[in-house]
Amino acid sequence: MTGSTPPRKRRFSLRKADQGSLDGPLGARDDERGSPDRGASLEQTADRADHPAPKRRPVPIARRQARVIAREGARRSGDRARAGLAYLADRVIDIAPRVPVRDLATLRRQFPGLGPEELADKLVAGAAAGTSTIGAGVGAAAMLPVPPALPTELATEITGVAAVELKLIAELHEVYGLRPPGNLKVRSTAYLSSWSGERGIDVMKPSTYDAALGGRMKRELRQQIMKRMVRDMPTLMPFMVGAAVGAVLNRRDTRRLAARVRADLREIQVPWEELEQLPPLEQPAKPLRLRGLHKGL
Repeated sequence: MTGSTPPRKRRFSLRKADQGSLDGPLGARDDERGSPDRGASLEQTADRADHPAPKRRPVPIARRQARVIAREGARRSGDRARAGLAYLADRVIDIAPRVPVRDLATLRRQFPGLGPEELADKLVAGAAAGTSTIGAGVGAAAMLPVPPALPTELATEITGVAAVELKLIAELHEVYGLRPPGNLKVRSTAYLSSWSGERGIDVMKPSTYDAALGGRMKRELRQQIMKRMVRDMPTLMPFMVGAAVGAVLNRRDTRRLAARVRADLREIQVPWEELEQLPPLEQPAKPLRLRGLHKGL
């Protein structure tokens, strides 16, 4: 059409975009803009009470040092425990020759009219009562708020129980006609082997036990005794067992030991009528006093 501008040549007026105020949106009031002091801060907030500083994780060197210290402490504790057990094992070895043992003739006089099994039952009952008395006393001490000299109580129970059970094992060998040959020291070593291994001794086969308490034998015996003593540790844990529980545990363990030893001795038992006349047993010069534990001992 005449006088009109073609569409392609039509120009549009470009309105410049409103940049707004540098201080905020166009037309916004000061109270709508907010305080300029409330913007996010890039400064560290370690000193602000409402934003505590995050805890820093220990560096690897510190962690390694802590592990080394912990391992060293555990190693030293283990060394002290092993040293204590070794000391107690040596104490048991030392007291073994001092345990008084009644021979068969004495036992038959004290319990007339009983056969081997009935007599063995009497001995087991007396020994179980004796070890339960020890367990009751130590268990009661362990239940105190502050156990008095617990290591001393531990040594008392272990050596006391060992003495009662060694006496039981020696007299069971007498009842079943299986007295080990040799003098007091040799027999004591044989009984120690029987006690630590919880097995009876075959006196017809000396290879089943080593009567010579040499350096190697003493080390092996010490290891066996230490393993045996570890079993008694739970009865001494304070606040976990008391007098009644300590008595039950010791009585049960003594009866279990006697059952194992008697099972071995029955297989090689020598009847009384076939026994040769045996000399009286040699008694220790300084016998241990076990009479106070139980009158049946």
